Amino acid sequence: MANADSNDRRSVVVLLSGGLDSATVLAMARASGLACHALSVDYGQRHRWELDSAARVASSLGAASHRVVRVDLRAIGGSALTGHAAVPKGRTEPEIGGGIPATYVPARNLVFLSIGVGLAEVVGAAELHVGVNAVDYSGYPDCRPEFVGAFQRAADLATKAGVEGRGVAVRAPILAMTKAEIIREGVRLGVDYSLTRSCYDPDERGRACGACDACTIRRRGFDAAGVPDPTDYAEVGSD
Repeated sequence: MANADSNDRRSVVVLLSGGLDSATVLAMARASGLACHALSVDYGQRHRWELDSAARVASSLGAASHRVVRVDLRAIGGSALTGHAAVPKGRTEPEIGGGIPATYVPARNLVFLSIGVGLAEVVGAAELHVGVNAVDYSGYPDCRPEFVGAFQRAADLATKAGVEGRGVAVRAPILAMTKAEIIREGVRLGVDYSLTRSCYDPDERGRACGACDACTIRRRGFDAAGVPDPTDYAEVGSD
């Protein structure tokens, strides 16, 4: 393990949710020859199947380590992903892009990136890579470039490494890419997207609902990329 007193320029922390975006970011970092410490967060999400996917993706792409940190955001609620409110389904493209949906989790990426920077300090990693995207997404405020830039400034001020001039650089390599571009890049890098999950409301067997915003964006992305969608969908009427 790297010494926390000096950053390892070839070591990074990658936030890994188990979805296709973060899997692609991990693949991009590995293709650059970086040692990747994958970090997933069990925050009480109703779609906890994604944590199993994250473990499989980390193993498949050769992560140097994979940690799961537990932070129970159900304690504050405020989201369909951490409570009992219905997950919106069947929304049109204008509806998906027209506001902040019920699946927004208050301060989620603010919490995740803070934990990621903390881990980077501990293992001596020079960078934190995150799969936020501001093109094909559901309008979350913590996926915008303004947030990433503001968080970088806060991290530089709030950490020992930052104060000492060795701040952890926050990288968002797919921020301005379309979902189709992300998928094509992942395919080029050998990502097995059948291991990933994006659904906000999977069934008891972990099959994707096919109708929530995450499933809709994922389906459109594979279609636009001209790549077969390997997702296991729970079709209506199936057992």
